[in-house]
Amino acid sequence: MKGKENHSGEQPLASKSQRRREALELKSLASELIKLSAARLGRVPLDDSVRSAIMEARKIRSNVARKRQLQYVAKLLRRTDPEPIVKTLEEFDGEARQLTGRQHRSEAWRDFLLESGDLAVGVLIQQRTDADTQAIRQLVRNAHKETAQSKPPASARALFRLLREMDESEPLPSVSASSALGPSDG
Repeated sequence: MKGKENHSGEQPLASKSQRRREALELKSLASELIKLSAARLGRVPLDDSVRSAIMEARKIRSNVARKRQLQYVAKLLRRTDPEPIVKTLEEFDGEARQLTGRQHRSEAWRDFLLESGDLAVGVLIQQRTDADTQAIRQLVRNAHKETAQSKPPASARALFRLLREMDESEPLPSVSASSALGPSDG
């Protein structure tokens, strides 16, 4: 027989290259699991044997021994269905992307508010009726004073925190669309 035929009617045999790719994927998955924080690892659906092997791998400081333990974790993962684990890790990535987006939107709004002042506050108030107008205007004024006096930007940080809290309750609109609403200074 030249080809890899399976006459028993079951699923076809995987090639050596395919098995190698799958083993490398599981090794990569094992590496990701070892790097997770304890809180996130607790949310991943794992067998007790896999979880204890991961905890053991975290304790090992020798590179050779850690590599061997990584291989062992990957071997244990071969015995389980990796799909729920991968799905949970993808959810973690989605949460991280949302957090990053929230940070970027808040930074962009803070910069827009500090550059454009009351005009930008008006744009924000039009789009978000839940905004605390008085607090935002006060923080913008204080940030300008701190900058003029070469003081640390405490008010700018407070403004960022306020905007981030607003974004957590309901995402802020993008600044690029909002900044086009007002007249340009340039």
